[in-house]
Amino acid sequence: MRDDDLSVLRLIRSRRVGPATFHRLIAEHGSASEALRALPEIAAAAGIDDYSTCPEGVAAAELSAGRRAGARLIRCDSPHYPPALRQIEGAPPVLWLRGDPTWLARDVVAVIGARNASSLGLRMARGMAAGLGEQGLVVAAGLARGIDTAAHNAALPTGTIAVMAGGVDVIYPAENAVLAAQIAEKGALISEQPPGTEPAARHFPTRNRIVSGLSRAVVVIEAAHRSGTLITAKNALDQGREVMAVPGHPMDARAAGCNALIRDGALLVRGAADVAEALAQAAQADEGAQPLLPPVVAAPVTRRLQGTGGPVAAPSTRDRGGPVQLEGRILARLSPSPTDENDLIRDLGIPVAVANAAIVALELEGRVTRVPGGRIALC
Repeated sequence: MRDDDLSVLRLIRSRRVGPATFHRLIAEHGSASEALRALPEIAAAAGIDDYSTCPEGVAAAELSAGRRAGARLIRCDSPHYPPALRQIEGAPPVLWLRGDPTWLARDVVAVIGARNASSLGLRMARGMAAGLGEQGLVVAAGLARGIDTAAHNAALPTGTIAVMAGGVDVIYPAENAVLAAQIAEKGALISEQPPGTEPAARHFPTRNRIVSGLSRAVVVIEAAHRSGTLITAKNALDQGREVMAVPGHPMDARAAGCNALIRDGALLVRGAADVAEALAQAAQADEGAQPLLPPVVAAPVTRRLQGTGGPVAAPSTRDRGGPVQLEGRILARLSPSPTDENDLIRDLGIPVAVANAAIVALELEGRVTRVPGGRIALC
């Protein structure tokens, strides 16, 4: 990208522009400033006449708030951006950081689990985190009560990263304020939300994808059958990360999630040595693997102009009802449960460029949303 921080922030903070759309717009238009110029026209083509991008003043205020919080902005094109996180689909375009960015370049393992952890679970988390630190690994978690807090505390001497659901300066839960200050001094606090943002329910699933995306592996210690911890484990699988779990007693509801993960193929681990051994074996397997085919680059979501020698426009017959009918077909095939985008386009039987243009139009209208793993759902 050939942009300043202000342009990048304006693009990602613009209405209906999430991480996936941000990266698509950058790929198509070459820079955030060009994408900002194109957005009103894209929105108009989607039938949104009153669309406006994020004002410069709003982005400038966020930069000022970050400076007041003692945080620094790390863009996805920065050498300080976590290399593992950059690989995931829908990687956060920006991160706010308090602490030392060099921790983000280290090998990271997430240690996560129940908020209402048992004494044994907390003991296991402390031992696991301390042992991983001794192996030269950085421990990541979400600063939540229970397992996360125990893991962060135990990893303070060797390095830990806390991923915040709200702003990097808004500590949740408040009881972890001292721990957060220690992490900012000895490790790193990061968040994709603007400084000053109070955490809301919708922020936690997106926070969880960063926890797993940062990491080579995710270790689960105590998790109920339906819990946010398992969402993080699912994210890890979608991102191609190793998922490991500590088993528990079948009669303990806090162990149900871990036991289910192990039943479904997660690696059973008893301590940090098991984790380190599994990572070493995975690294050896990766070295011996055949190189992957180059990724298929998605077709542009939209083309701005149609003319001699210029970019060719994606077919647009909105005034003849074409896109309206296509959008209706897309909506009819979607539900609140995420659907794989490639499967959807295949079912529609239309060119990728045409489908992408319609999907982005629906996204700007707030009727569909992209979720990690290349999936789409109704809002």
